[in-house]
This record gives sequence, structure tokens and C-alpha cells, in this order.
Amino acid sequence: MNTVEDFFAQHDDWPWNPAHPGRATFHYLIAVTEGELRHDVDYVTRTVGPGQWLWVRPGHAQRWHPPDGARGPFILFEPDVLRPDLTRLLAPLTAHEAPAVLSPHPEDTAWLQQTALQLLDEHRALGRRPLGLHHALRCSLLESLLLRLANSAGIAPIGSGTAGTGRADRYGRFLDALELQFRELHQAADYAELLGCSVRTLSRAARNATGKTVRELIDERRLLEARRLLGSARWDARTVAAHLGFTDPANFGRFFRDRTGLTPAAFAAGEATIAPTSLPG
Repeated sequence: MNTVEDFFAQHDDWPWNPAHPGRATFHYLIAVTEGELRHDVDYVTRTVGPGQWLWVRPGHAQRWHPPDGARGPFILFEPDVLRPDLTRLLAPLTAHEAPAVLSPHPEDTAWLQQTALQLLDEHRALGRRPLGLHHALRCSLLESLLLRLANSAGIAPIGSGTAGTGRADRYGRFLDALELQFRELHQAADYAELLGCSVRTLSRAARNATGKTVRELIDERRLLEARRLLGSARWDARTVAAHLGFTDPANFGRFFRDRTGLTPAAFAAGEATIAPTSLPG
């Protein structure tokens, strides 16, 4: 637990000089109270302004930008710190495909920021209270913060456009299955069989939720993992191909080049040749 400004001050030459991608192993949760924060999450540059939150989940590739006057609480926590019942309630925002930038309703902004500052204060109070009490207070504050953030009126749950329908549930189940099986299962029929529905039914659910086909979503997930492994993890192309279920490295090379315009080796040799896509916060 820290503040953005203190974090930058303590690491004036790392990890943004030079900026290298890395893969998150913790949850990174940053509230911006002043200024503007720019941060790459899975090779897309996100811009986070006052009142907004950046949430980088474990497994995501991230790259820091040089400090630019951003201020606010900076929370790091491990996935297993959350109780199972809380994990279920927070599933829409801890999911792999959840948005990186959150914009809570203005009515919730002050409460969220104040709770984050109370959590920071308790973190810095180590030694002033019995350790068990100190730990319990920190967990309680973090849980309250996450639940309020996840349920702010400004935060739209994934699939909320069709919430409450079997179709939305089916798409959510597909996403869960895809996250677990994208290395082994690569066809729409594989997932339809796994979910106990027809390919047509699954395709309709995916199209209604995203405007994309099931195959496009499968390929996007495989491509993202390939970029993460080639970039932040520094795996070689042959190893990545095998990990993602390609029987022939040449097929993986064509798959990657057709979608990025670069060979896996060229991408790995210099990510600077790919300008991150900027998205507004």
C-alpha cells in the first residue's frame, strides 16, 4: 500500500527508464485523485483521470509510463487475500476480461477515495496496534473498498447489456471456459460441446454480447497470450507455439503475422516497433 507519487519517487529509474513490459502477479489498484496516469495494460495505453481507478489483474502484461503528476492511493494485493465468498461477489471485476479503467459514479468517488486513504493509514500503522488487529483492519477496509467499487452505479458489470437472460449466462460460461481451455480448445464446436449447447446458440450469444464470432474471441485470447509470452515473459516462438497448441511453429508464425503484421521474432526483438493503441479513460 502506497501512493502513486511516493511509488514514483522511490523508483525514479525503474521500471520506466527504460520502460519494459512485465506480467503482473498481484492486483494493482490505483485511484487517481489528481493529475493524469498513463499505463499500458495488455499493450493498450490507458489514460486514467481524477475520480477514476486503474485495475491491473494478475496475468496481465503492463508497462509503466514516466510520472506525469498523477497522485492518489496505490494498492497491491495478492489474489488469495480475498475470501471465497468475496471472490464470488467480485468475479465481474476480477475476471480476465474486466475493464482496466473504472469510472465509479460521482456520488461514490469521495467515499472510495477516503476508504483507500484509511487503508493506507492503517498500512502505515504497523506496530501501533496488535498484529492480528492490524491485519484484520486492513482486510476489512480492503473488502469494503472492493465491494463498494464493484457495485458503484458507474460500474457496468460484464454482460450487463443482456443481464438476467440465459444468453448472457451462456456467454459468461463461455468466457470462463475459454480462460481455462484456450491453450487446448480452439474451435467453436469444442466450447459448444463443453457447454452443452449448439454452435449456433453459442455463436448467437457471443455475437449479441460482443459483435464478434466465437472463433474471433478464441483467436484474440490466443493472440493476447502469445504477445504476453513473447514480450514480457521473453519466451521463444517455438515454445509459445507449443504452449498455445500449435502443432507446427510455422502455423503459429502465420497466425501471429496475419494479426499483427510482424513475425513472432520481430515482435519479441523490439516491441517499440508497435505503438500502443491509446484509449481514453
